[in-house]
Amino acid sequence: MAFVHVDSERCKACGLCASVCPKNIIKVSDNLNSKGYQPIEVVPMEDCIGCAACAKICPDCVLEVER
Repeated sequence: MAFVHVDSERCKACGLCASVCPKNIIKVSDNLNSKGYQPIEVVPMEDCIGCAACAKICPDCVLEVER
């Protein structure tokens, strides 16, 4: 199983990561970060295959994938 670390304080919820996720498990959170954005979350994490497509496309380097 892979694990995705999300730096929710730096996430601007652009949605690029969600658009490339082959498992469609990246969603916009209901919570707000300190900048007023709704950061993304990976749910359910156990479905992540560790492809790292999300981390590669993120313009702000918010995601880090552990395999």
